[in-house]
Amino acid sequence: MRRSTGVAAAVAGAVLADRVYATVVRPWHLDWGASEDEVRRFMPGDEQVADPVTVSTRAVTVDADPGAVWPWLAQLGDGRGGLYSYDFLDRLFGYLRAPSATEVLPQWQAIHAGDVVPLGRGPSWPVTMVDPERFLVLTPVDEPRFAVTWAFGLYPVDRYTTRLVTRVRVRYPVTPLGYLPAQAWDLAAFVMTRRMLLNLKQRAEHLSHQRVLTGEVPGIVVPPRPSRRRMPVGVEQ
Repeated sequence: MRRSTGVAAAVAGAVLADRVYATVVRPWHLDWGASEDEVRRFMPGDEQVADPVTVSTRAVTVDADPGAVWPWLAQLGDGRGGLYSYDFLDRLFGYLRAPSATEVLPQWQAIHAGDVVPLGRGPSWPVTMVDPERFLVLTPVDEPRFAVTWAFGLYPVDRYTTRLVTRVRVRYPVTPLGYLPAQAWDLAAFVMTRRMLLNLKQRAEHLSHQRVLTGEVPGIVVPPRPSRRRMPVGVEQ
């Protein structure tokens, strides 16, 4: 009797945990950082995966113009700029051979539809759509039953602010055996994508700041603070 009660309690707990994850946690991380308008908005590449099982739209505000964000996207890939996520994990699983770049690499700034984003392990990601400083669409998988698109969109808010939005659309066969692996994949993708967005934000903001300091682009110039040195009596400052 006690064993049956324990099993029933375990099953009930698992069902409750699954419901909490499905109704609270999963919707939150699938749309992490994104507004309702961004979630509803059409993005380039959406048409490539019809009837997706999962759609995630995640976003971050970058205090820089699109021109400071784009170079990091253009140089994505192993042997190039990296993936900007948790490098130790990407290197552990063989996707990267070196840490992600912290500087713009001029030799990797030309990216076109038909190119690929190389990975150290596994197939490279084909580039299917490109509009510099506006969007980049990758198609990691394109098969009749299983397809994935990964889009990056840059949406200016004002002269000095950009919304960096990423969208993943996935189609796969829905089976009872595939339920748990799919949930685990969703959660892992969120963890890596969130770190990637935050690292891209940091790099773009640093690049923007450096460009303003060097005069490469116009920006907000902060005037020096007035001197607090006390002047001799009778001498005007």
